Formats: sequence, C-alpha cells, structure tokens
Amino acid sequence: MTQVGEEKDQHTEPDLKEYKEEILPVNKARLTLERDLYFMGTTQRGYEVEFDVRYEEGCSPTETLLLSIAGCLSIDVVHILRKMRCDITKFEISADGTRKPDPPQYYTSVDLMIHISGEGLTPKKIDRAIALSKEKYCSVYHSLRKDLEVNINYEIGS
Repeated sequence: MTQVGEEKDQHTEPDLKEYKEEILPVNKARLTLERDLYFMGTTQRGYEVEFDVRYEEGCSPTETLLLSIAGCLSIDVVHILRKMRCDITKFEISADGTRKPDPPQYYTSVDLMIHISGEGLTPKKIDRAIALSKEKYCSVYHSLRKDLEVNINYEIGS
C-alpha cells in the first residue's frame, strides 16, 4: 500500500498555490546612489540589498542574480518535495556561475549543487522536483537568457 501512495506522489503534480498565489503581479524596487559606486537597493516590502562594485560593503548585481536563481529553485524544490511527503532535515545549495569574459559579461552557465538530507527522499522524487521547478515554476530561471546553461546536481546525505 505504501508503494501505491509513493507512485501517486511521484506522478501527481504538487499544488504550489500556497505560496505562488502570494506573488505580486508587479514588483517594484528602488536603487539609490549612496556614494562612489555604492548603491542601496530597496524592495517594495522594505528589504535592503547593498550593491558595491568594489565588493567592500555589498555584493554585485551578478552575485544577487546567482543567489536569485539558487533561491527560486530551492524554494520550489523544497516545497515540492514536502508535498511528496519528504521530511527535509538539511538543504544547502551552492552555485557557480561562469561569465562571458567580454562585455556584456553575462552568465554563460550556472552549476548548482544541492546537498540534501531527510526521510523519504529518492533520486526519482528529487529529479521530479528539479524538473518541475525548471520547466514550470522557477520565475527567475524563466526570466533568464534562453542560451544560459543551468546544470543541477544533488547529493543525498544521511
């Protein structure tokens, strides 16, 4: 009987309305020059991000883009796996972005490595969660260049 339930979970698409409906259809942000090439970014909800071309007090826009790719995918994958009755006890993702050396220096590839532990995790479930995020749900991924190569690997820990 457990196998039937597991098969159903793997083939049924999880409902992500719980958090996808909370997404605002229009996002707003403000970026203010503070000094030199140091800017303060503020979201419509009041969260702040520091941008610093010299990397002394803040991050670069491309670093936040890399984090946004990893963050969006991670939220989807964890949520989908929980819907598949997985109990995730640890989740960490590392991201490596390779950029074109000449301007415009956009990312040509992004490699993501997920380290995940928990109960009920199987390669089939993780592969399905990643596929759903990439193919359907990850807004950041779908906002990127179509020629950007995004590679995702994972390691299931104990």
